[in-house]
Amino acid sequence: MRLPATRLDSLDAFRGLTIALMIVVNDPGSWSHVYAPLLHASWHGATPTDFVFPWFLFVVGVSIVLAYSKKIVAGDERGAMLRKIVRRSILIFALGIWLALWPRFNFDSVRIAGVLQRISIVFLCCSLLFLYTSWRWQVVLGAVLLVGYWIALAVIPVPVDAVIQTALETGEIMSRDGLLAVDPVLTAGGTHIAANLEQGTNLAAFVDRLVVPGPLYQRTWDPEGALSTLPAIASGITGMLVGHLLIADLDLRKMLANLVVAGIAAVAVAAIWNTTFPYNKNLWTSSFVLLTSGCGAVILGAMYWLIDLREWSFGVKPLKVFGTNAITAYVFHSMAFILVQLPVWRELGLRGNFMELLDGTGLPVKTASLLWALIYTASCYLPVLWLYRRRIFLKV
Repeated sequence: MRLPATRLDSLDAFRGLTIALMIVVNDPGSWSHVYAPLLHASWHGATPTDFVFPWFLFVVGVSIVLAYSKKIVAGDERGAMLRKIVRRSILIFALGIWLALWPRFNFDSVRIAGVLQRISIVFLCCSLLFLYTSWRWQVVLGAVLLVGYWIALAVIPVPVDAVIQTALETGEIMSRDGLLAVDPVLTAGGTHIAANLEQGTNLAAFVDRLVVPGPLYQRTWDPEGALSTLPAIASGITGMLVGHLLIADLDLRKMLANLVVAGIAAVAVAAIWNTTFPYNKNLWTSSFVLLTSGCGAVILGAMYWLIDLREWSFGVKPLKVFGTNAITAYVFHSMAFILVQLPVWRELGLRGNFMELLDGTGLPVKTASLLWALIYTASCYLPVLWLYRRRIFLKV
């Protein structure tokens, strides 16, 4: 086992890249004017924006192996590690709920599912897998999750509830953006419809409505719902497997070659799988997991070679600043973003006035929208830079 003596700068930089991208894509100057790569795919397909969240889960998996391998080598007792893992998972989940409540704290309409909530579940499950299973079992479990999820959505008939009954009658499904047309779904029986991948009528959406408490993000389904969290755990497992490779007793060149080859192979399998189980972030399809994790492995390998081995430093520090306090940056960004939506801030019209000012200069409106997002991201960078300079790293 080859444990790095210090933190991997490349991993911090990759984590920071995901957080910075997450802030940029979440905060345009106008949602009506956004460059296509900075928007999520409407349903099937994948844009660069769709890679951000799965990359973060991928990095969670890598970090688990690197951090807890050091603790095991140092002789830490697994029971004590387990207690800390559970506490951290609960804290991250609670932070997600707190952000859903902020700033009005209306407990009657709080959304239970969410980004931090999914991160906490993936962290907990992957940490337990690391403590109590070998990497070979992690391969098996990851494959079972991906193949099992595919079979479930492709084969299991979906029970007809009120939402599906309405879709059958009207051809429309309710979503956050209003009514959406759905392709006709075949009736498999009097109480079921055939397995499908349509918005709101698929098995994952039905399970969300059945078991997820509180309002769902898309009204009739949730992109961070219950069933789709299973392949999200597989995203974390792929990161764990990369972590195992990073600390394996291999020549560095061979290790990097294996990492890149594995990433390319995952992308190739994803492309084949995409023909029957399309890339889809909302459903977190198995092909989507392999696509995003494969690309993540290649990018991390390139950053490892460039930053840790070749000691490239240009442009790396801002990414490390974000990466070493990633959850803090995300929480700060979310709190500030929600505050900007309040009526008092809307009346001040900071964003609107900014867009209007740049529109008067003749700058393309999409460019102005992106410029706002970059300025907003820079404003989120300042508090984590302050923490970084004082060597304060908030461990959630």
